[in-house]
Amino acid sequence: MLKKLVLKGLDCANCASKIEQEVNELPGVNANMNFLNQTLTLETKSDVNILELSARIEGIVRKIEPNVKITYEENVYKAKTNEKSNDADNDEVSDDNNDDENRKKDIIKLVVGSVLFAVGLIFKLPNWFEFTIFLISYIIVGGKVILSAIQRIARGDVFNEHFLMSVATIGAFCIGEYPEGVAVMLFYLLGEMFEDMAVDHSRKSISALMDIRPDYANLEIGDELKKISPDEVSIGDIIVVKPGEKVPLDGKVIDGASMVDTAALTGESIPRRLKPGSDALSGFINKNGVLTIKVTKEFGESTVSKVLDLVQNAGNKKAPTEKFITKFARYYTPVVVFGALALAVIPPLAIPGATFSDWIYRGLVFLVVSCPCALILSVPLGFIGGIGGASKRGILVKGGNYLEALDDVGTVVF
Repeated sequence: MLKKLVLKGLDCANCASKIEQEVNELPGVNANMNFLNQTLTLETKSDVNILELSARIEGIVRKIEPNVKITYEENVYKAKTNEKSNDADNDEVSDDNNDDENRKKDIIKLVVGSVLFAVGLIFKLPNWFEFTIFLISYIIVGGKVILSAIQRIARGDVFNEHFLMSVATIGAFCIGEYPEGVAVMLFYLLGEMFEDMAVDHSRKSISALMDIRPDYANLEIGDELKKISPDEVSIGDIIVVKPGEKVPLDGKVIDGASMVDTAALTGESIPRRLKPGSDALSGFINKNGVLTIKVTKEFGESTVSKVLDLVQNAGNKKAPTEKFITKFARYYTPVVVFGALALAVIPPLAIPGATFSDWIYRGLVFLVVSCPCALILSVPLGFIGGIGGASKRGILVKGGNYLEALDDVGTVVF
């Protein structure tokens, strides 16, 4: 059984990896997280209790990312003329507005925090005033990270990147290195903003390809035409495609002749002529004549549906490098934490003349430098950026595994 969950608001690649990992540990479940589309695809055995499984998965998601909105995607197509689809479009616009609002808030935090940080660095201030300036700046830019670390620890997730950041920066304040504590949070916030922008850019590039999705089909019933959703059309039905409309389903032309734009499917810029007996594929755009088509495939099996499925699920096909990094990250963070602890405690006890203040500082530096964010994010984001960048140019890459396979290509023959 296949089921798809949409995790709206999931903007942390590391958290997405953890959700996928924990869901895969449930009995009878094979889960695949698509961070780009914010979807979790589940393949379950037929004897699994879906209601119980759904409750457990929602519990996992809430534990790791409490602010994510969970919905279930039905495997049906709804036309934009349909009321439910309009609601979905409105939700999408609302989510885009929320993303813009959050980005504006982050920019304001970054600007205000940076100004206070600069004031603390440039001007010679009394120690208590300098501490206050840096503390306010720290809370503005890093408050969200601290809060997230506390919430995750309360849910039993101790070893995470927010915990590392919190320990390192609070430690910096404890030993009097206020500017360094604030600087780490500033760079982290800036990095997260760039990450969100990169993912958003790739999502929009891929979404632009969704324009090939047909909005409706003109079903011929007697002497009348009825505008309906393409997934309501059956094999053998007769549909009419007027000039300027998209061919909604695959079929054979039985009447009429016209030039069609096939670029969305083939990349070919020269229009193709269709006449009675020609194959008409969904996604073609009718240019000048009226075509009467006998449907040969249901919408779910049509060309445009398969193309859309490939694009939307490109992130499900993970490259070997991506899979390795995901597994490696599970063990990496705990090792870093205990390594930093050993670095702070053992040398002062074992080396004559070594002081705790020096080695605690080095332990904190080690924590910041070893933060897993860059390691865990860089590889999936590299593939997301690659697939998104190719999509912007009309090139469909079916997944990260295919993108990585291109690295071994020595010769391309056209």
